[in-house]
Amino acid sequence: MNVAIIGCGYVGYKVAEYWQEKGDFVVSVTTTSSERVPALKSVSKRVVVTRGNNLDSLKSFLHDQDVVLLSVGAKGAEVYEETYLQTAQTLVSSLQQVPSIKQLIYTGSYAVYGDRNGVWVDEETPLAPANLNAQILRKTEDVLLSASSENLRVCIFRLGGIYGPGRELLKIFSRYSGTTRPGGEDITNWIHLDDIVGAIEFARHRRLQGIYNLVDDAHLTSRDLLDSLFEKHNLPKVIWDTSTKSTRPYNAWVSNEKLKEAGYQLIHPQIIF
Repeated sequence: MNVAIIGCGYVGYKVAEYWQEKGDFVVSVTTTSSERVPALKSVSKRVVVTRGNNLDSLKSFLHDQDVVLLSVGAKGAEVYEETYLQTAQTLVSSLQQVPSIKQLIYTGSYAVYGDRNGVWVDEETPLAPANLNAQILRKTEDVLLSASSENLRVCIFRLGGIYGPGRELLKIFSRYSGTTRPGGEDITNWIHLDDIVGAIEFARHRRLQGIYNLVDDAHLTSRDLLDSLFEKHNLPKVIWDTSTKSTRPYNAWVSNEKLKEAGYQLIHPQIIF
């Protein structure tokens, strides 16, 4: 099977490595950085340096592919629209001319739900993106879903915060040790890299269609998350200022029941500190 990964960063690299090791796949990847080509050659048969909004380059890259994973990440707010929305628009235009592709999988974000004051949300909850970047992510989903047809299945994962090897929680949050932080009662949603890879392979194998939240079972508050993390590593805890509300724009309890009901079993249902 020919599988193509558009955007081969933290997530895309691990998926490419997994598919390459399985031996049943011919993996092709894109990157925007020529400096990453040598590393990517170790996990793929073909590496193409291109931007996602380059129509001719993308059409050529996708020729004879069976499955496409779109897993891009913006390197700064100023290129957010180009990275996500313009890439999605270019990809959908390309797909119309590449009938071999039977499935598209996209790793998005639960940021599209916005701030729900910690209440429970699922895939049917109306979206309320809290800022421009989240609005771009919402439009990106709409564009990709418009490509769905009898021949092409589109699966969108709304990911929680991503962590794993090289992106451990301690590495992400160590700067908060011993500092004063606002609130602490906002709900967090996380997903381990292993489960992102596992869910993508599950979606490919089951040919999933539609939107699925991809978060673990923990749903810890910021207070519980950071207190547990710093206690585990014997570091000074955060001093929580309960008189000030958290300014995080993604305070929602995100349900993962739909993906579980489809048959996916989490590798790491609880957070690894």
